[in-house]
Amino acid sequence: MSSYKHFALVYDALQQDVPYDDYAAWVLANAPSTTHPVLVDVACGTGTMLERFQALGYTSAGVDLSEEMLMVASERLTNVPLICQSMTELEGFEAVDVVTILLDSLNYLTTQQEVEATFARVYAMLAPGGHLFFDVHSLSKMAIFLQSPFTYDDGAITYIWHTEQGETPNSIVHDMTFFVADGEQYTRFDETHYQQTYDWQQYVTWLKAAGFTQIQVTADFTDASPQAQSERIFIHAQKQ
Repeated sequence: MSSYKHFALVYDALQQDVPYDDYAAWVLANAPSTTHPVLVDVACGTGTMLERFQALGYTSAGVDLSEEMLMVASERLTNVPLICQSMTELEGFEAVDVVTILLDSLNYLTTQQEVEATFARVYAMLAPGGHLFFDVHSLSKMAIFLQSPFTYDDGAITYIWHTEQGETPNSIVHDMTFFVADGEQYTRFDETHYQQTYDWQQYVTWLKAAGFTQIQVTADFTDASPQAQSERIFIHAQKQ
């Protein structure tokens, strides 16, 4: 089931500090659109990355489990197919050059089996030499999440964000309450999101089991290998 409901309507307003261009540059540097033109952005959300990929020359399509997020994306994008589908059940694609699963979207998979199923589906849809790019929360970032509550208020949107340890190691339950200005009143809605991560070496093991051979792991928008205090892990895998 999709985690994003009413949140889709305020998502972009709350993500203005996300370094979208850095994500795009990472993909472009390793799989240029001139040689790898067909790209599918899995968990594409409101289409912020698809908009950039389209501008960079990729022939793109978007997949997301949230109909609400895709509705917002459809207002942003033209001539980009948008498909409501779970990343664990990807189908209908073949000979794709690039697959992206960005902005810690893979962390919304709650079990090892779901991660392995996603890697297998991506491998099957990629052309020989195709690329997979994704990023996930590190183990240390999950500990940082437990330092809640977090709050935000810009006058138009206010939220209170509580977190707690999930049922399994390195999992987090995010309970968020939003107040969105509507004239002189505020509309309230609540959402609960669950995220799970694993040691980056475990992701590498599952990628190899799916058939990927060339795998590069870096951290925090650098070319450096992950360290104990790295917060975001970036993984680039290629099908041979």
